[in-house]
Formats: sequence, structure tokens, C-alpha cells
Amino acid sequence: MTTKTTSVPISKPGQFYIDGQWVDPSTTHTIEVIEAATEELFFTVAAAEAADVARAVGAARRAFDDGPWPRMPPSRRAEFLRAIAQAAAQRCDDLVQLWPRETGVIARIAPAVLEEVPAAFNYYADLADRYPFEQEVPTSSGEGFGMIVAEPVGVVGAIIPWNTPMHLAAWKLAPALLAGCTVIVKASPEAPGAAYVIAEIAEQVGLPPGVVNVLTADREASEALVTDHRVDKITFTGSTAVGKRIAGLMAERIGRYTLELGGKSAAVVLDDMDIAEAADSLTGGACFVSGQICASLTRIIVPRHRHDEMVEALAERFARVKVGDPFDPSVQMGPLASRRQRERVEDYVRIGEDEGATLAFGGNRPKDLDRGWFIEPTVFGNVDNSSRIAQEEIFGPVISVIAAADEEDAIRIANDSVFGLNASVFTHDADRAREVARCLRAGTVGQNGNRADFGIGFGGFKQSGVGREGGVAGLLPYLENKTVVLDQKPRFSSSEGQR
Repeated sequence: MTTKTTSVPISKPGQFYIDGQWVDPSTTHTIEVIEAATEELFFTVAAAEAADVARAVGAARRAFDDGPWPRMPPSRRAEFLRAIAQAAAQRCDDLVQLWPRETGVIARIAPAVLEEVPAAFNYYADLADRYPFEQEVPTSSGEGFGMIVAEPVGVVGAIIPWNTPMHLAAWKLAPALLAGCTVIVKASPEAPGAAYVIAEIAEQVGLPPGVVNVLTADREASEALVTDHRVDKITFTGSTAVGKRIAGLMAERIGRYTLELGGKSAAVVLDDMDIAEAADSLTGGACFVSGQICASLTRIIVPRHRHDEMVEALAERFARVKVGDPFDPSVQMGPLASRRQRERVEDYVRIGEDEGATLAFGGNRPKDLDRGWFIEPTVFGNVDNSSRIAQEEIFGPVISVIAAADEEDAIRIANDSVFGLNASVFTHDADRAREVARCLRAGTVGQNGNRADFGIGFGGFKQSGVGREGGVAGLLPYLENKTVVLDQKPRFSSSEGQR
């Protein structure tokens, strides 16, 4: 059982980690981190301004241009990644204190998710010996010696979201470091704790100065990171609206970017699927991080004659979900991360009712919880796929059940969205699941639940993003291919150095 402590497991929340040192901020501005379940002050961190961002960028730029990191062979960088993985595993208990209090995730399930953090660093460390950072290729003329050399893209600004901060930071940081990039980690104001743990780990394992820099900033100062010409690439996870802004700013200077954005993911329930079994899976997914997950399955598309059965099954299960303190082992769903998030969800509940959908269960604040940003898991039936609750990302525990005439119509409805992040096909017939999966316009399609897998690769179609994170595909955005044509084959190999 995970017990809530009274301490804050980070050492220097009033400073930033820049150029291998803990440094004072340029101003006295601070950010208050409020505990989601109590609405009480959890801790306070320094708020970065444009000058602090510029200082961090300068450190990362020097470390890339003049430091040893990009000049090490990948195998040497992999040793640091393994050390980070070991240190991250040792900080699991600290992260289990931070994550639920910042965002409301259930403490008892947090360790299983956090296991992916060391796994990410070990995965990319293993890739160091397998990925062809330098490969011989024949020249077009047949003369001389041709090579493709994969070199680091440069200085990376990694903008981390608040919902699963340590998990997503790992899948950005690990490939960037293996590639030889230097990184500025920009934490969210709502959940900066994980970034401070990253900084402490960077110091612990002895990363060269400037390779990893960490600060917390609100939106205005964050834009300074995006517009700084010394930053070669931005990797961002967050809303589609902010992703569009980042893409526009980066386009002005032809900067590189990876965007993992919003979703309105469809669960296509085929006619052979047991409704009770599907409802069990969908209920668990709706409650994870209180639905504050971009890949959450929020549009449930069922055959028309099974619509009412699905709505009733979900409503019955949602009514039994225990909402409360994320450190209570009997609780199944915690609070939303902030007052703003709860107000957003409540607004969409009103919109759904105004649009004529049937509120089958939820939409209210639990009567027995007078503090904390809690809301009941919510299911709507008779939802028109063109409605706002079916088309716009709510980012909370609200799902819509949509009736389809047949399988072809279900696929059409699933694809009728500006998003394309995740999807699932509910059937025990793997051949039918594969056939329907190939028809769905989404970056990931699972069978019988949310099967997003960063070990293979994760990212979206359409307005759900650009690029992929995780897997071999997640390394590529941090590399630039250089063509080298020589008169003859060189005497030394790539193992002697990247440059």
C-alpha cells in the first residue's frame, strides 16, 4: 500500500538546474503547486522568465557546440542512459508522492506506469549498438566511398505536459540523449515535480554541464524557448491549439519539431463483442488519470441495436466507481488536476445536454467530497458524432456512445474527426480486428482496449500530431542524416568517434 507523506521529495524547488549547477532565478516570481485532492498548497517552485530560458538555452548551446557530449560514441552515451535508468528506478517512491498530488492519478497504480521510465532509458541504451549511426552506401557513379552519417539535430527544447510528466519526459529525453543532443526540459506549472527529479538524477549521474537543463515556466516564458534561434528542435506534448502555435513559430526559422497533440479516440465495438466485457475495459480506461489522457477512448461506436445496452452497462459501472483521495487504496478515480480542468469538464457536460445527448450518468461533483477538484465519471448516450462533445477534446472522464448502422458506418464515424491519435476495435476475432484496424485513421489501433505502446512507437495522424515517440521511430527526429562522399574508404570506423 502507498502511504501519503507530508514531505516534498525534491531538494531545490526554488532554483533551476542550468549548466550542471543549481542556480537562482532572475526574479522572485514563483509558481504555487496546488494539491488536486485538497486544494491546498503542496509546494512552491521558481518561475522562469525569458532571461532564465535564455540562460538555459545558452548552456545547452555551448554544451552542444563545444562540449564532449555530441562527440562521444553512442556506446558511451548509453552508459549514462543506463545510470539514469537505475537512478530513476530508485526514485519511484518519490514520484509516487508527487504525481498523485499534482494531477490526481491513483497512487496504487502509479508504480506500474512509472516502471516505463527506466525501461525507456534502457531501451535506447540497448539501441546504441543496433542503430546504424554510420553506414556505407554505394555512390551513384560507382566511384569513391559513400556514407550516411546520423548526427544529432542539436539543442532540443522538451516541453513536458502535466498529466504524465515523468513518463513522457523519459520518452523525449532518452532518445535525444542517445542521439547526442543537449536538452532544456521545460516543466509545466501544474506538475513540475518530475522535472526536478530529472535534474537531480542528471546531477547524480554526472552528465556533462549543459547536457540537461531544467526549469519551470508558464506560457509566455515558454514561448521564448520556441522562438530562440539557438534551439534547433522542439518536442512538445499538449493541446492541438498550442501545437499549432509552436509549428507556426518554428516554421518561421525552419526549426524541427515533434508534436504529440490531442485526441478524440474511437472505440469501435463490433457486433460479436460481449457488451459487459467491453464496458469493463472502457470504464477502467475512462478512470485512468481521471480521463486526462490524450489517448483515452472517448467515442464509443456501437451497432445501433446495441446502443442502449452499452449505455446502460457503462452507466451501471460508472455508478460503482469510487471517487476520492488518490492515496486511498479502495479509490478507483481521483480528482482532476486543477480547478480549470474541472470547470472545463463541467462546461462540456452542459454543452452535451444542450446538444440533446442523454446524460446517462455523472457530470456532477461527488456529494461527499467538499474539497478537491473531483467530478463523477460521465457517460452520454444518443450522441451525434457531429456534436461538440463528440468532436472536441474534453480531457476528463466523459465518454460518448454513438450508434452506427453497420460496420462500414462505424468506420466512417470513427474517421470523421480532425484527430487521429488512438483507436480500438472490440472483438475477439483477430482477423476482423486487423481488417478494421487497417481502415482506421489513427496512429495506434489496439484490440479490446487502449493498447498504446511507446516501446513500438506512439503518435498521431491528422491534427493529433507530427512525428513519433518511442521505438526506433522515436530516435529519428533527434537525428539529421549527413551524406559523405570520399575518394576512398577511410581507415577508421565510426566506433572511434562520431565526428
